Amino acid sequence: MMQYDLPLEELRRYAPDLSGIVAPDFDTFWTAALSRAEQMAAPPVLEPVETGMPMIEAYDLTFSGFDGQPVRGWFIRPAGLVGPLPCIIQYLGYGGGRGRPEEYLHWPATGYACLVMDLRGQGAGWTGGRGSTGATDDPSGSGGPQTAGFLTRGIRAPETSYYHRLFVDAIMCARVASRIDGVDPDNIVASGASQGGAQALAAAAFAPVAAALVDVPFLCHIAQAITMVDSDPYFELVRYLRWQRGAEADVMRTLSYIDAVGFAARAKAPAMFSVALMDRIIPPRTVFAAYNAYAGAKEIEVYPYADHEGGEADQLQKQRRFLSALL
Repeated sequence: MMQYDLPLEELRRYAPDLSGIVAPDFDTFWTAALSRAEQMAAPPVLEPVETGMPMIEAYDLTFSGFDGQPVRGWFIRPAGLVGPLPCIIQYLGYGGGRGRPEEYLHWPATGYACLVMDLRGQGAGWTGGRGSTGATDDPSGSGGPQTAGFLTRGIRAPETSYYHRLFVDAIMCARVASRIDGVDPDNIVASGASQGGAQALAAAAFAPVAAALVDVPFLCHIAQAITMVDSDPYFELVRYLRWQRGAEADVMRTLSYIDAVGFAARAKAPAMFSVALMDRIIPPRTVFAAYNAYAGAKEIEVYPYADHEGGEADQLQKQRRFLSALL
């Protein structure tokens, strides 16, 4: 794989006109969806889980997401630490599920609480994705034709789009985190890679987070991305438009509400991004579109020779330093 996008100097300046990406009533749409979710929400429920690991405390979490529907997750904290802790919300990549608490030891080992949000209807993996199992239904799954995957589910209207539901889940998760006993409500961090990065941007836009960690984010400048890569998940949209001729206007309208560049432009918490210049799944310019639109203080780590794995452990180390200086 080669570096196929613009030179880095041009990528750093890449800032497409947001009026061509984001719907004019973006705020109204998401505010209404979140208001409805808040009205239908039930208190979160945490049940202790035995892991056999004495250094952590783990809880099975159920909270209310889109339209009050139950969303599962894990809440994990280091055992024995007294007082409210900063909490890292870990949003998951495409096709993944929450798996087991033992898969999320990094942040508790660093001294933070960790909240892992499950993905509605996902959790059976995909080619190139993680295979951890999920535990959350998608009871509002919309009808109509779709290609395999999630990106085209309900794509003909923003109200029925799968990502309408998932982004509301993600924002509600961040709001719920501040109400969990043992969490410092002033130090909530939204984090994720790929699809998780898009969810982190949504949370940073509409929930009280102190920071955002956004790695190789998916769903940014989507209309551009689908013309640049022939790999899934973006190619799901290409296949859909190839066979659902005449659907383009409806699809592009829907994308203007779920494109995470819109969330980035409304997020003000300090953020650390990352981008990989040989990423065959996420075109680098789409990451820079979100980064350059981001409204808060920000920095970005560039991995010139990385594919969609990004910086992995090296990026985690930089994130620890970033949070240590900030929280």
